[in-house]
Amino acid sequence: MAKISPLMILPPAIFAAFAGLALAGMLRDNPDELRSTFVGNQAPAVPVEAVQGTMQLTDADLRSGEITLVNFWASWCPPCRAEHPILLDLEAQGFRIAGVNFRDQQDQASEYLTNYDDPFFATGFDLRGRVAIDWGVTAPPETFIVDGDGTVLFRFVGPLVGSDYEQRFLPELAKAME
Repeated sequence: MAKISPLMILPPAIFAAFAGLALAGMLRDNPDELRSTFVGNQAPAVPVEAVQGTMQLTDADLRSGEITLVNFWASWCPPCRAEHPILLDLEAQGFRIAGVNFRDQQDQASEYLTNYDDPFFATGFDLRGRVAIDWGVTAPPETFIVDGDGTVLFRFVGPLVGSDYEQRFLPELAKAME
């Protein structure tokens, strides 16, 4: 009887492992959604500095008893510009929106909010993006729905525009407001 080398078994075993991971990923409830480890947990800390000319966002703001939307954005971000009218509309409807500007320059962030209107009741300025990392933000824009006690209820990756916004974000926002 011929002896089989362990090196002969290794490539098919590696392939089977990768195939199993791919299958598990495809069978998830929503394979396009990036999961957040913070959903159901307390929101991480917010920046200790504000965008110039705006009110400082504090941790207490996320525990005020009201639903708060926390939007991570940057002045250099085209998708952030695309969602800006939606943020202004949500603010006009009475939603509390906090803005966290990251990996930006103070003067550019401040100028952006002056030129395009400021939908945020308070802001944080995260020059190096360390707070964004703590929140698990991968790239701007990202928006979190935070309950009145500071619990993260939902994470939305990408701009608040189009059918994805209407079909995924708005139902979660409505559920949070119940």
